[in-house]
Amino acid sequence: MAFLSLLRPDRFTIALVATAVAATILPATGAAAPILKMVIVGSIALLFFLQGARLSRQAIVQGAVHWRLHLMVFAATFILFPILGLLTKTYLQSYLAPGIALGILYLCLLPSTIQSSITFTSIAGGNVAAAVCSASASNVLGVLLTPLLMGLFMQTQAGVSFGAIGEIVLQILVPFLLGHLLRPWFGSWVEKRRRLTSLVDRGAILLVVYYAFGEAAVEGLWHQLAAGDMIVLVLISCVLLGLVLVATTMASRLFGFSIRDEVAIVFCGSKKSLGSGVPIASILFPASMVGAIILPLMLFHQIQLLVCAVLARAYAERTGREPVPAE
Repeated sequence: MAFLSLLRPDRFTIALVATAVAATILPATGAAAPILKMVIVGSIALLFFLQGARLSRQAIVQGAVHWRLHLMVFAATFILFPILGLLTKTYLQSYLAPGIALGILYLCLLPSTIQSSITFTSIAGGNVAAAVCSASASNVLGVLLTPLLMGLFMQTQAGVSFGAIGEIVLQILVPFLLGHLLRPWFGSWVEKRRRLTSLVDRGAILLVVYYAFGEAAVEGLWHQLAAGDMIVLVLISCVLLGLVLVATTMASRLFGFSIRDEVAIVFCGSKKSLGSGVPIASILFPASMVGAIILPLMLFHQIQLLVCAVLARAYAERTGREPVPAE
């Protein structure tokens, strides 16, 4: 029964699916579309401002000394994953609906998550300080590296321009840095209102999903996407996650990392951020493409939560940490 409970989607995943369905049935059109776009821009800026304000400088200093660990996570996130994504896109794009193969590549170029990487590392009894530093650095670097790698690998008409990168810096990186600089004044206020900041985070993502899937529905995404495509996407997500989990585990042991460091490497190196991926996609790609681009990411998000919840409990037994239910 405990295992079956892990298979139940969390409330946010249910909200994502419901939002996608609502957008398909009732997309934002006419005068509502530009207003919604303006709201999305503001909510994304607020999301990353609050993320910057939550980032503890002390945690950065404590975790920064583990440079070998961070190199391992960086290699998994921005070298191993992109290679796997490029191979997948090259060999499977003729079998998938337009935009889906590109979405798989985009998924593989994204940074690690922050919240779930740290949560699972903590549950498993791993090196939390290093996980905080590594996951946070991955997200900050990803704002620049993801669009640059996407531009390098893409061979379509939707190339990534310097204007798009500048827009990402302005909408995401600048608010993030501003929030972190203002942490001495706003940090404690933000920490005391985690429920409010969580609502902002998830609300911004849901707004982007609604807008993206509305545009995708207007462009006929669901007429192009067959049931077999969804099955293939789930299988690809499982294979990608499995390969990276095995690679990070074996590499951690090969290079002599402690079990606590191995936990941080495995969980930070195998994650892909929905929180960063959805906003970046909304800036990087035409609105009509965003729905197809983020669909693989939404599926991978749920699969990584399920698999890592089971894995965290297994690690907790090895590290002597009392297993804690994941949120």
